[in-house]
Amino acid sequence: MKLRPSRILRELRAGQTSTVLKLNMIDPRIVELAGLSGASAVWLCNEHVPNDWLNLEHQIRAAKLYDMDTIVRVSKGSYSEYVKPFECDATGIMVPHIASADEARSVVEMVRCHPMGKKPLDAGNMDGAFCQVSLADYAHHCNTEKFVILQIESPEALELVDEIAAVPGYDALLFGAGDFSHRIGKLGQATHPEVVAARKRVAAAALKHGKHVAVASLYGQKDQILEEGARIITLGADVLELGQAFRQLINDFKAVAVTSAIESVYASK
Repeated sequence: MKLRPSRILRELRAGQTSTVLKLNMIDPRIVELAGLSGASAVWLCNEHVPNDWLNLEHQIRAAKLYDMDTIVRVSKGSYSEYVKPFECDATGIMVPHIASADEARSVVEMVRCHPMGKKPLDAGNMDGAFCQVSLADYAHHCNTEKFVILQIESPEALELVDEIAAVPGYDALLFGAGDFSHRIGKLGQATHPEVVAARKRVAAAALKHGKHVAVASLYGQKDQILEEGARIITLGADVLELGQAFRQLINDFKAVAVTSAIESVYASK
């Protein structure tokens, strides 16, 4: 029996770009819909979204039907918060608000197996095929087919980004434009020159130290972001796309109604 390899890591190793869809809605059927689109992965959020571990496992199971990876953004701080998504068989975790190299090393130590880290082993969950593979295979899979993304989201972390990027054992850095712009008094201005400069600095540090570059959005700057080296790219979020689609339906209907009313007036003359 073989454990499922990561699609994103497979694509990155082949020099390809991976596409991610962010889901705030917790229905596993939304995950299936994302899978039908052909996305490389879905980003599931345990930092801001109410969810439970059993439902998270159902979401991950739904993703695997379409050979789609799952990236779980964890609640920061707890060992269990970092390890449980992997034990639900998430392909990767994203740790928000990393502020130092020591924090980065701590994450690696908690989720990687020897010799990379000190992760306690329990292969009796989905990630270990319920003890149907050897512990050696399980540990090797944890270190080679699971990935870790760290988020840089503050001016303080930006000043230390080169040290953070140099820490071995994790895979990618993602610049958090939303929180960073908030922290510097440019709330929501993801394309402000100061925010873009910070994003470029994070990307450069990641590439310098052999890490992949991930982004939470294209910000309308696709060519520029690709030139910066981004290869794990979030293209949109369910709540944004549904909200826009619903507004469009209503606006289209109202426009038709107004047009019909005008046509009726002229027809009556």
